[in-house]
Amino acid sequence: MSTPGARRRNTAPPREDVLAAAMEMIAERGLEKLTMAALGREVGMSSGHLLYYFHSKDELLLRTLEWSEGRLGVERGRLLTRPGTARERLDAYVDLYVPEGHRDPHWTLWMEVWNRSQSAADESAARDRQAAIEGAWHRDLVALLAEGVSRGEFRPVDPDRFAARLRALLDGFAVHVAIGLRGTDRGRVLGHVREFLDESLVTDA
Repeated sequence: MSTPGARRRNTAPPREDVLAAAMEMIAERGLEKLTMAALGREVGMSSGHLLYYFHSKDELLLRTLEWSEGRLGVERGRLLTRPGTARERLDAYVDLYVPEGHRDPHWTLWMEVWNRSQSAADESAARDRQAAIEGAWHRDLVALLAEGVSRGEFRPVDPDRFAARLRALLDGFAVHVAIGLRGTDRGRVLGHVREFLDESLVTDA
């Protein structure tokens, strides 16, 4: 026969459910409302139990970001392997990259994690995990650009260098959209990026 304590442990939700709940709270209530106590109430766990699994709020946020990025990675892979021109798939990449709007939950979380990592107990390890996320976006973009160049759709640019510059442009615009900077709504940003790609990348053929 199991003890009451064992039953409580067995009813703890899987970590993925906790991470999904954290992301949903950020989307619905904002990052400032995501506390260990509030999340615990949402998933039926004590804040102490959450700390046992995640050790700190910083780790919870980073794990949530990694979980969210994993889902985006699956979606990105689907978009980049679908039929169509390289430019069509590049537009899909950009569309996935740019925030949905002010206070986009994924980008709100991204900015908070980057900010917190500056004072993290193990800053180097946190930066390595963040770099792994960035690296996945970069590699996919490099591969897509290389394909477009090889097909003659794109000008003969260096895919790695162009990807670094394009992502810097996207990051700058994305932060503006996420914080709600006036004059940089999602539609305008997508227009700016597509104009940049037309001028600097796409061949006249």
